[in-house]
Amino acid sequence: MWQDIKNIYHLFQSIIANAIFGVPSRGLTIIGVTGTDGKTTTSSMIYHVLSSAGLKTALISTVGAIINGKTYDIGFHVTTPDSFAIQSYIRKAKKAGVKYLIIETTSIGLHQNRVFGIPFDIAVLTNITNEHLDYHKTYEKYVKAKARLFQNARTAILNADDKSFSFITPYIRNKKVITYGMKKNADITPQSFPFKTKLIGGFNQYNALAAIAVAKELNIKDSIIIKSLLSFTPPPGREEIVYDKDFTVIIDFAHTPGSFEVVLPEIKKITKGKLIHIFGSAGLRDKYKRPEMGKISSVYSDLIILTAEDPRSESIEEIISEIERGIDPMFNKKYLLKIPDRKKAIFQGIELAGKGDIVLITGKGHESSINYGHGEEPWSEHEVVKEALTARLKIK
Repeated sequence: MWQDIKNIYHLFQSIIANAIFGVPSRGLTIIGVTGTDGKTTTSSMIYHVLSSAGLKTALISTVGAIINGKTYDIGFHVTTPDSFAIQSYIRKAKKAGVKYLIIETTSIGLHQNRVFGIPFDIAVLTNITNEHLDYHKTYEKYVKAKARLFQNARTAILNADDKSFSFITPYIRNKKVITYGMKKNADITPQSFPFKTKLIGGFNQYNALAAIAVAKELNIKDSIIIKSLLSFTPPPGREEIVYDKDFTVIIDFAHTPGSFEVVLPEIKKITKGKLIHIFGSAGLRDKYKRPEMGKISSVYSDLIILTAEDPRSESIEEIISEIERGIDPMFNKKYLLKIPDRKKAIFQGIELAGKGDIVLITGKGHESSINYGHGEEPWSEHEVVKEALTARLKIK
């Protein structure tokens, strides 16, 4: 009830923002990408394909806004900025001569009317798993919030293999629908459009198929799509291999059970030694996912290091305890370490890595701050890994 009242306020903000910036989205071809996991990679992939085709394109996503080759920081822990920031970026894009714009959109951003007034031409859904239920309360309400993106879009692009497909299709009427998936009954499949990428994991095939569907809808040549997908590199903190010698270190933004379910099995497949998984769970966010994340990690990991991931005002120890409750009883607790300080956890994981091991660090990815309950503090997963590697190599 209270959130609905607040959303009226957010709606007025969006109306005012559109008016102040002169409704800059008019005349642009706008692609919205939503979903629980894969939004940033899919958005970045679409941006890369369109740019490779010579189309003047801009991107607003979790890792920043890219306009005319320049990247703008959109703020701490933000995917969909507030309506004034969004309209400001859109106006910058329009002044730069941009014709195509990709906007990564969250369920909360949609529910709070942050993208109200933006005429989406194409709306893309990656998947919908159990996430943000602290905000939406039920899966059905979560789906309904995502469905807002498709209400006024000309074309809906949906993942036919995802469980959300049957839930969201009743909300999508009187518009063109394109499906993608691994199964033959989808419109875009690896069989109907063969392609290759350098990305890790079968889950990235879904991201690529969504990008292909968008590109085909925009009449981009098949040869350009194929070439650009092969040259695409993931955005920072997405399945990013940051060290690959005797052992490997991978940084990934995965922070939901759904993303664990797709990332961990794929990383396990390429692990020659032990899989060391370092992760935590954000404070003041969906608590129900914590034991589920512990359970999934314990199925695939050989060594688990539980640590902080923006605990905010919650007890780190309690968050770790809630994750631990889900760990499979068959998992040997000798290989479970609890190190609340994230920097120390990463140092320990890299110190313990042996030949052929993979150290997978999930949850923070590209983010430039961490919150231990005293506000945002500067943080770089990449810099901490560099420090840990330097310390290890000096010792060795």
